[in-house]
Amino acid sequence: MSNQTVEALRGRPIVTGFHDEPTGSIQYVVADPGTKRCAIIDPVLDFDPKSGTTATRSADALLAHIEREGYELEWILDTHPHADHFSAAGYLHDRTGVPTAIGEKVVDVQRLWKGLYNLPDAFRTDGSQWSRLFADGERFRIGTLDVEVMFTPGHTLASIAYRVGDAAFIHDTLFMPDSGSARADFPGGSARALWRSIQRIMALPDETRLFTGHDYRPGGREASWESTVARQRTENPHLVETPNEEAFVRMREARDRELPMPKLILHSLQVNIRGGRLPEPEANGRRYLKIPIDAFEGAAWGE
Repeated sequence: MSNQTVEALRGRPIVTGFHDEPTGSIQYVVADPGTKRCAIIDPVLDFDPKSGTTATRSADALLAHIEREGYELEWILDTHPHADHFSAAGYLHDRTGVPTAIGEKVVDVQRLWKGLYNLPDAFRTDGSQWSRLFADGERFRIGTLDVEVMFTPGHTLASIAYRVGDAAFIHDTLFMPDSGSARADFPGGSARALWRSIQRIMALPDETRLFTGHDYRPGGREASWESTVARQRTENPHLVETPNEEAFVRMREARDRELPMPKLILHSLQVNIRGGRLPEPEANGRRYLKIPIDAFEGAAWGE
């Protein structure tokens, strides 16, 4: 696919990444330098699985950064329902009143995981836990910056990327060039769909800045999260060594069979399909997470 098939968007946002060491997740504050209006992308709600405690340190750090820079928050955005951390979108919405958004296919993820968790009929699978659901190709603005939504399934069936000016927030499609591509073996995932989503990203202009959703610091290097289309095309082994769809699918599916499931997948999905909100308190006033037993027969589990 030609890298000149997609038009460039106006503007160059100021992008600040915040690396969450326990999960390897990257949270972003994306600002329009002209108006100082901004968005948060993929915020993390802190969770300690050993004690079952939550905290808002990571999300509060984003708000503190916004205040220091004199920004005005306009959007709280998620790229997909995450499998390795709790989204802080619900907390941030309650703190700020700013609208939340995610891709419209989240309703399919809700239906899938509602069944896996055997959630009650009262649990809504219409995406109404967010302020807005985005369709593929939909556009909106952060200040004066044009933003375009790209449907990029594969890692999940609901994943989207956000193009903001000359930047694209590509979540779990491609990692940094030394780390390859994201897994595609979660319920609803597809290595074939992931390949096609990656090709769509590679069709962006060469100079497009790409911001990934995770960095696991291979070899112990410093955390890193920014690359370009041109750099990914020439340096990422999952693109260089698998030049066509069939080769990529074989490679990705073989790798995924060897990967342990994320530690927090069963914890986090029940929070994230609620828009980043914990389950409602029970009669004693406490909230509880629900873990299905033997739901993924044959899955590789690791520490």
